[in-house]
Amino acid sequence: MRYFLTALSLCAFICAFIQITANAELPPVKTVASVDLQEYLGSWFEIAAIPQFFEKQCVANTVAEYALAENDLISVVNSCDTANGKRSVATGRAKVVDRISNSKLKVTFVNFLGWRFLFGGDYWVLAIGENYSYAVVGAPGRDYAWILSRTPELKEAQITETKQVLASQGFDTCKLITTIQSSGLQQKIPLCSLTFEK
Repeated sequence: MRYFLTALSLCAFICAFIQITANAELPPVKTVASVDLQEYLGSWFEIAAIPQFFEKQCVANTVAEYALAENDLISVVNSCDTANGKRSVATGRAKVVDRISNSKLKVTFVNFLGWRFLFGGDYWVLAIGENYSYAVVGAPGRDYAWILSRTPELKEAQITETKQVLASQGFDTCKLITTIQSSGLQQKIPLCSLTFEK
């Protein structure tokens, strides 16, 4: 068992080193020049995302809702359908860390005697569609990425645009998995494999 744990630790270290080395060869992730927070608030449907452990219970209809909150923070409510047919809801807070552009935020779901952003994740806005119709969100380490939309379904041209944004920033679009929405995509597949019938 000791040898197994040692081998597992070594494997994890090597994988992390490879990821860091790969990212070191890429240029830094860039955000949009500015975000109008008032326009950005509201409901967003998840179209695709790099799967994360905190969303493992989600099977469909993932939605994020943003609203103004106390102390210049932004309320974050993520919800999704689970396999047992119930709705899973997680409540958090976001804070803007770049007040010049409003394009870099930290998000946390840890509320212990106040919101703890030390445990927060980076939320960088990489692209915004016309009239805030969609948003591409990522993290500087390229370990997080989401495509969000104001509607449950994006047009083919918008999907193509979002894929190009992610690819141009060094994100692996095959790591993003499409999200099932009742009025949108009906299967979970790698974003790089998503095609549209002619």
